[in-house]
Amino acid sequence: MATEIIVKKINNSFVPVDDLNLEKMTGFKELGEYRATFTHPRNIQFHRKFFALLDVAFDAWEPSPVEYKGQVIEKNRQRFRKDLIILAGFGEPIFNIKGEVRYEAKSISFAKMNSEEFENLYSKVIDVILRRILTNYTRDDLDQVVQKVLNFG
Repeated sequence: MATEIIVKKINNSFVPVDDLNLEKMTGFKELGEYRATFTHPRNIQFHRKFFALLDVAFDAWEPSPVEYKGQVIEKNRQRFRKDLIILAGFGEPIFNIKGEVRYEAKSISFAKMNSEEFENLYSKVIDVILRRILTNYTRDDLDQVVQKVLNFG
């Protein structure tokens, strides 16, 4: 069983950052050996800003109605996010069981993408949004709207 604990380094020791993380450690046996993988988290505020940007773009996106086997297909937030990431140049070709090559969005998890790459992704996703969805916006206009969303969240 895996337990995620957020720690900070103090005097060459790792200690939980708060009581919740300390509580998670109570089940560990004294002198027990445990495997740990450490990641240095990106700026969580910037991560939230990215998702606010996606929310603004998703709400503004109005795809043409499409039916499939008599059912109207609704827009999907997760597919939208993945497509923007791919269009921004952060996709990887994959080979599926049908023998087709498709692009899959790179993971934006803290463990898979460092701060520098995430900032680059953010900038390129803005470019895609301005080119394909919010074509009457400037980058400053979009930044202002995203900031308003963050302030209300």
